[in-house]
Amino acid sequence: MLKGKRILLVVAGGIAAFKVHELIRLLRKQDAAVRCVLTEAGAKFVTPLSLQALTEDKVYSDMFSLTDESEMGHIQLSRDADLLVVVPATANILARMAGGLADDLASTVLLATDKPVLAAPAMNVRMWSHAATQANVGTLTARGIRFVGPNDGVMACNEFGPGRMSEPVEIVAAIEAMLEAEKPAADKPLAGKRALVTSGPTREAIDPVRYISNHSSGKQGHAIAAALAQLGADVTLVSGPVTVPDPAGVAVVKIDSADQMLAACLAAGAVDVAVCAAAVADWKMAAPATAKIKKQAGAAPPSLVLTPNPDILATLSRPGPKRPRLVVGFAAETENLIANAIDKRTRKGCDWIVANDVSPATGTFGGDRNTVHLISAEGVQDWPTLSKERVAMQLAGAIALHLTRPRPAEAAE
Repeated sequence: MLKGKRILLVVAGGIAAFKVHELIRLLRKQDAAVRCVLTEAGAKFVTPLSLQALTEDKVYSDMFSLTDESEMGHIQLSRDADLLVVVPATANILARMAGGLADDLASTVLLATDKPVLAAPAMNVRMWSHAATQANVGTLTARGIRFVGPNDGVMACNEFGPGRMSEPVEIVAAIEAMLEAEKPAADKPLAGKRALVTSGPTREAIDPVRYISNHSSGKQGHAIAAALAQLGADVTLVSGPVTVPDPAGVAVVKIDSADQMLAACLAAGAVDVAVCAAAVADWKMAAPATAKIKKQAGAAPPSLVLTPNPDILATLSRPGPKRPRLVVGFAAETENLIANAIDKRTRKGCDWIVANDVSPATGTFGGDRNTVHLISAEGVQDWPTLSKERVAMQLAGAIALHLTRPRPAEAAE
């Protein structure tokens, strides 16, 4: 997938720079051309010689090199690549990028480029969570900079939390996804495929002013819809009430209740893949009150008579000519995660289940990160804790791989 692609690595100064050697090896294994810009701080952790040996190309670090700059080298470096990757993206270089500084070769290249930029953050957990860093990340995201990680884990400072740089294999996957998104629509792996995604909570009316719902933010479902669209799919997103923005390039149908969500899913017509990421309420009022239920002094609380909501995942998974080729469900659990998710896949009849722990301590509901397990007939894949965007990218990639494989009958021909 990366054959012939030109990747410019901006190697900054952090202990995670030691992972750059493995990243280069993986990129070169796919026949990508790799070139490095090494900062002064980065050279404290990795040597120009090691980078040059692995890339088989010159390593650039001097802003005022008479040889390199005689032909405006910083401009040429910024334009020659298909993609720039800042790795590790320290708090310092993120701040310099956000501020538009250009006082060394790395920052000047990043300011002068007209190509996509991917950043792999790596820093102490407190530095990552600091308001200044988060503001810089927000600024860069708004400018179109993409991020992979950071992951949760033990860092060199012996602290645990978000701030650990993504593993090289994750960064390569993110590079592949970004370059896929840059392709013409007809060349993308899901071109011509139709996808249905559900997202967010549902609201089940008790009376005109009260409802039953849950804490789902819609961040994961919306990210999945966006990732599928980036890979070329024609995506319909059926969304409950959320505050996250609609993904670009996606047809959005907004609903409130589970009944409305099911109707919207069925109205979407034939699709190749359905991803049911919404947190659908299990029950609804058997007969919602038509007027506000009034509290009466001394009276007992009203009894709420509930009835089951329609099972959207099971409905879409039923065998038949209109069944999607791939149906993916979600299992949000607070205990016995894997066992409950495996049981759910069997009961619902879907192909895959994405299981995640939504216990309050995980911060999954409403948060920006997720730890998921992909369950299929082949077994269980345990994914590391990732941003919800990264989970979406990995899931979309797995869906694309599944849908582009020949079916058994086709393979036999």
